[in-house]
Amino acid sequence: MIYRENGQFKTSYRADQQIFPLLQDRWFLLALLLVAFLAVPALASGYMFRAILIPFLIMSLAAIGVNILVGYCGQISLGSGAFMAVGAYGAYNFFVRVPGMPLLGALVLGGLCAMAFGILFGLPSLRVKGLYLAVATLAAQFFADWMFLRIKWLTNDSPSGSVSVSGLQVFGFPIEHSRDKYLLCLAIVCVVALLAKNMVRSAIGREWMAIRDMDVAAAVIGIRPMYAKLSAFAVSSFIIGVAGALWGFVYLGAWEPAAFSLEQSFRLLFMVIIGGMGSIMGSFIGAAFIVLLPIWLNQALPVVTGWVGLDISTAGISHAELIVFGTLIVWFLIVEPHGLARLWSTGKQKLRLWPFPH
Repeated sequence: MIYRENGQFKTSYRADQQIFPLLQDRWFLLALLLVAFLAVPALASGYMFRAILIPFLIMSLAAIGVNILVGYCGQISLGSGAFMAVGAYGAYNFFVRVPGMPLLGALVLGGLCAMAFGILFGLPSLRVKGLYLAVATLAAQFFADWMFLRIKWLTNDSPSGSVSVSGLQVFGFPIEHSRDKYLLCLAIVCVVALLAKNMVRSAIGREWMAIRDMDVAAAVIGIRPMYAKLSAFAVSSFIIGVAGALWGFVYLGAWEPAAFSLEQSFRLLFMVIIGGMGSIMGSFIGAAFIVLLPIWLNQALPVVTGWVGLDISTAGISHAELIVFGTLIVWFLIVEPHGLARLWSTGKQKLRLWPFPH
């Protein structure tokens, strides 16, 4: 009864096309932002910031970038980990080599480096698609691993490719406490998510979706496939690069190329598939699933096995966690192949009609 549209009239096209047309959605989003910016920093513990909230926000940001390319434009990519690595190392080089380089400036420049890298490896999308494109983008992962291990200048002459950063500041305020890092990530994620949501609703977003649905028909009606595909690679790589820079600067502090392995690319792709392709909100849901579920299983499995009188070792917990995690992923894909965001939209639609049967 609280999710009705009665009395909410639209008197202009602008009001009808806004992101959140229902008043309930706008109030819910405002309440969620107030909780995230005010209540969580005051109540959450250091472990909550370091182990859950900061990884969730950064992975959500990276998943948004992957969703733009895979979900909205339909271009399969397995090089997301490489784009994150280029963004992290690009931001690192600007941060340590340019005197007085601000943190936000380094993050943006790292994203631009990832954008150029993504456009370069997005060129095969003009000729191939599907599994062939996935293999072509997979080459970016191996090339990035070789580049950051062999070209010592990129890692400030580090023999193992490991680098570290310290003394982070934003507008003169030090970013040292976990709470400060959380607020920085939250602010960046909110801004990028809003920009991405508006971009997919714009003309370029409609071009991406036309290419995804049928690229030949899109070319017939005047859409340039080269511009649409490369722009999707550029925007996606920029967002993923910023997420990679945040992952290195804020979450890890010190990292090496192995921190952005092929496993990271698959995790990001799973986030998009599970959360819902072609949905900005699905990126957040998928990131929450991938980040929070292993932590919950690690805590719950010893309790469950204790109920039946079994004693499970740490290695057994790790293996059982992977088994249960993989099983749940397959189960969710069978039950709802369109992602968890589809369940949320279906529930909202039923609430708008309840209690009427139609």
